[in-house]
Order: sequence, then structure tokens, then C-alpha cells
Amino acid sequence: MKKDAFSLQGGGGGVYLRRALAAGQATVRPLLRDLLFFHRSGKQDGADHLQMATTIVILYVSKLNKIIQFPDFNKTIPVKLFPLPLLYVGNHISGLSSTSKLSLPMFTVLRKFTIPLTLFLEVIILRKQYSLNIIVSVFAIILGAFIAAGSDLSFNLEGYILVFLNDIFTAANGVYTKQKMDPKELGKYGVLFYNACFMIIPTFVISIFTGDLQQATEFSQWRNILFIMQFLLSCLLGFLLMYSTVLCSYYNSALTTTVVGAVKNISIAYIGMLFGGDYIFSVLNFIGLNICMGGGVMYTFLTLQGLEHPKQRVDEENIPTDTKLDSAVI
Repeated sequence: MKKDAFSLQGGGGGVYLRRALAAGQATVRPLLRDLLFFHRSGKQDGADHLQMATTIVILYVSKLNKIIQFPDFNKTIPVKLFPLPLLYVGNHISGLSSTSKLSLPMFTVLRKFTIPLTLFLEVIILRKQYSLNIIVSVFAIILGAFIAAGSDLSFNLEGYILVFLNDIFTAANGVYTKQKMDPKELGKYGVLFYNACFMIIPTFVISIFTGDLQQATEFSQWRNILFIMQFLLSCLLGFLLMYSTVLCSYYNSALTTTVVGAVKNISIAYIGMLFGGDYIFSVLNFIGLNICMGGGVMYTFLTLQGLEHPKQRVDEENIPTDTKLDSAVI
């Protein structure tokens, strides 16, 4: 008869300690997965819907109080915003579909292909030029991703295809957002506001089909004051995340924003190895993962050292109109 691990002799204290550690590990693993990789839990569509609503309210109230400026709605707004709503929907659907088909570290590695795709689209669409060192750091990320993906023991072709589509939509969304943020177009606040306005209904519909809306209405803690405060805080933090991402692209580049997100995922990948539960170790996969992360860190240091030499941007959206006219006359 096979003995249970906790039935072995070794002192009552040791038995209770091992039981507590096992129970704690079983609790910590799913908690870390949900906290560090939020949209794997299947609630990303509902969260996006709330973020859109919060964004609309905050920006509209700020505009009414003349804190910020963005164009009033007219028939040219949808044309100026296109194709951002379509890219958002594609990014949303492909992201939700792919996260459940791959392990956490592998998904994180394959998402790195967003970086070279963003560089390529910036060169094609925005006519940007990057130094050789920047390009080398990006290709280091590609090399690491190829090595890691090639040794993935849990290969899933459908998952790989969906992640690659997600990379394309993410890269295109970042580049076109950078293009639309030109003050002569919509500006950074206009992009945030009108994209949220156009996407709040689709995200609401998605939350209905995924069952998130029903789960939200049946949630038992809506009368809990502490939960409501945390809920409102999460909505505010979601808006701040979107706003900070747009600001990063506005003052830097879509590529820099993408790499910053990749560097942030370094801790996610390594913690996922320890607590994710679905990572299958192999030497090549581990080496590729480290090369991939090293390329991201290399890009960060090159950018901080000023090798890209970006031009200092002026926040034209917040410059008074009379100052703009004076500058134009000069």
C-alpha cells in the first residue's frame, strides 16, 4: 500500500509543517498567476470594459473643467481614429484566445515578437530610423524567442498562431496610436477618449458572451464597502495604466513602450517558472528565455544612455492658443 507523504513518521510538528507548506503552495500558485498575469483568469474583457468607462468619465470631466483639451466630436473623428478600434478588437480577441493554450513563461516569450514587429511597422509607417545597436538588441530578443520557442516541450500550433496574431495587432495598435497622437490629429487625450467611446460597447458585448457580466451582477460582495473601495481603486489604476502607456509612446516611441513592457515581464517569466505549475523545463528553453530577456535589458540601457537621441517633444496640446499664434508669427 502506497504511503501518503504526510503519514510518514518524523514528529507531529514536522507533519503539520509539511501540510501547511503544501496548502500554502497550493494557495500561492493560483494567486500569483492571477496577480502577475491578470488576463489568464478570463476576466480581461470585463476589466477592459470598466477601464473604458472610467477613462471616458475622467477625461470628459477634465475637459469640461478645462484641465485638458481634445477635439469635439464631429464626422471626421471616426476617420481620424481608424483603424485603432479594429486593431483593439483583434488584439483583445486573439489575446483572450491564446492565453489559455500556452504555459505562462512560453506565452511571455512569444509575446516578445511584438518588439521586432513594432520596429518594422515604425520604419514602414512612421518612417523612423534606429541605430545599429538598437537593432542588434531587438534581434537578440528575436534570437532568444526562437531558441525558447523551438525547445518548447508543450508545443501548441494553435496557441502559437493566436499569439503571433496577437503580436501583430499589438504592434500595429501601438504604432497607429503613436501616429494618431499628433496634436494636428487627435492628440493623446483625444486618442484615449474617443478610442474608449468607440470600444465600450464592443467590450460590453464581449463581457456578455463570456459570462463576465452575469458573474459580476451575481457577485455577493457589492454591499461590502471595502470591496467597493478596492473596485473603484482598480478602475482608477486601470485608467492610469492606459494613460501612462500613451504618455510613454507620446514622449518616446511605440518601440520603447513595447520594450518597457517586455522588461516588466522579466519577473513574470521567472516567477512563473517557480509558481506557475505548467512550465516544462529544458536547457534550450531556459537559455533562450535568458537571451530574450537580456536583449530587452540591453535595449533599455542603450535608450537610457541616449544612443537613440530622440528629439525633445513639446506638449503642444497644453500650450495656450495665443502662444501658438505668437510662435507661428515668429
